[in-house]
Amino acid sequence: MLELKDICFERDNKKILDNVSITIEDGKFVVITGPNGGGKSTLAKVIMGIVKPDSGKIIFNGQDITNKDISERANMGISFAFQQPVKFKGITVGDLMELSIGRKIKFSEKCEMLSSVGLCPKDYIQREINSSLSGGELKRIEIATVVARGSKLSIFDEPEAGIDLWSFNSLINVFEDMYSKIQGSIVIISHQERILNIADEIVLIEKGKIKEIGKKDDILPNLLSNTAKVCRKVK
Repeated sequence: MLELKDICFERDNKKILDNVSITIEDGKFVVITGPNGGGKSTLAKVIMGIVKPDSGKIIFNGQDITNKDISERANMGISFAFQQPVKFKGITVGDLMELSIGRKIKFSEKCEMLSSVGLCPKDYIQREINSSLSGGELKRIEIATVVARGSKLSIFDEPEAGIDLWSFNSLINVFEDMYSKIQGSIVIISHQERILNIADEIVLIEKGKIKEIGKKDDILPNLLSNTAKVCRKVK
């Protein structure tokens, strides 16, 4: 279980996160959504330890991890997929899998990992992680490594960013399959309706504050209705 207690984060005299408190139960699929600039990605980075909050506490499975670094949190079972996957010159897809898991793995295991995200293993295992890979391919590879780790908590920051429609549709299937197989929790930062539709719970954050939090069936209808009203006003 993850607990965020009164998290505050400020940059350049602007409050990015303002007393944010969330509890994410084990085995839940949670989507954090809200307007651009509302604090979604910052919140994800705070959970992973990429940035440190100015105040508040982060409790993971009963342990205070507020002052633990990224490596310590990763070793405790927290994984993070960046909005824009990192490229590694000279490192192959197969190398990245082993680095992510932290051990040597069999060729058959690598094949299974890539197949789980819809990639043909023989076409990718020896490929270098560089600009020759599309955004959709990079996202799938990164997701494959997260799935393989079997983390207690997996965080994805706007996985739909920079990918085409076909890749996005495939990612939805990957997330649904991932959720059916793993025992841990999934947290996705997104404003895409199709991702919101597969969540257990939705957290709406605006201007650094939690505006709403609850079950998808309670939050999504109002969220979509409000979005439609804004679109009509813009027109």
